Amino acid sequence: MNRREVITLIAGATTAPVLLWPSLARAQLPPGKPPTIGYLGATTPQVERRQLEAFVQRLRDHGWIEARNVAIEQRWVEGRAERAAELANELARLKVDVIVTWGTANIVAATQATASIPVVFAAAADPVGTGLVASLARPGGNLTGLSIQAVDLAAKRLELLREVVPDLRRLAIMAHVGGPGATLEMAEVQATSRALGVESASLELQRAENIEPAIAGLRGRAEALYVCVDPLVNTHRIRINMLAQAARLPTMYGQRLYVEAGGLVSYGPNIPDLFRRTADLVDKILRGARAASIPVEQPSRFELIVNLKTAKAIGLAMPRALIALADEVIE
Repeated sequence: MNRREVITLIAGATTAPVLLWPSLARAQLPPGKPPTIGYLGATTPQVERRQLEAFVQRLRDHGWIEARNVAIEQRWVEGRAERAAELANELARLKVDVIVTWGTANIVAATQATASIPVVFAAAADPVGTGLVASLARPGGNLTGLSIQAVDLAAKRLELLREVVPDLRRLAIMAHVGGPGATLEMAEVQATSRALGVESASLELQRAENIEPAIAGLRGRAEALYVCVDPLVNTHRIRINMLAQAARLPTMYGQRLYVEAGGLVSYGPNIPDLFRRTADLVDKILRGARAASIPVEQPSRFELIVNLKTAKAIGLAMPRALIALADEVIE
């Protein structure tokens, strides 16, 4: 149930009828090899389907039609950070014209693979705090993109979680410690918890195998679970939510994808919108702009998603005021 707007996602963008947009003539290239976009997916095609469709459709809006005047080489990290360097190097060897990726570890891998190919990140937790860019206004190097303000929004998420669990005294914070962005977000949540007088326990994941024992160890030790956004937990979000529900733990996330997979609440930027805006940046680069001269952008659309099915499953009564504020309620 959408409370503020309905976002229509274009399914099967690569097979949709070709629309002759006004900008198409500007994008048509002379005969020869079309420019190539290297897409370094942080998770899997299934997980990223919606955002990739948004990206491809927006490219079409700019006149870039896959298999006509632009090519897209896809590589998938599958939430395994150790694969990022190998796949980023593969895209660099192919001499793609621009690399698109998201997630701090994957962005780092792309910039380490090439200093000459522009890299556009669709979502970075804290690009300045993690050292990806010198500043948002002047990123420098071969890098630009969009921040998801994960660290900046941590306090707001904790505030929302306290509305769900008014007597919250013990909070578990799950983060993949191999992800620099997730580590920064975890530190911010810990600091905010201390300021609010909430005791916190950190679940530091190294790999997927750590998830089950980490949550199992929370029984009787935590009243809620805050999960820091990262490709590893994104890939295994269904498993995390099943285990959290079994432990009757309310969960807080930074993206709606987690709540659609059984999480309780999420608050954060609209991810397909970020990927649409990423296509705008890629369009500028394909037309000759330098990545270093394009400021890093921040989200303009945020959404609060609540899953009442999950609330019922864990025996939790959700506050009516929070439901009224939600952009979407899953029932």
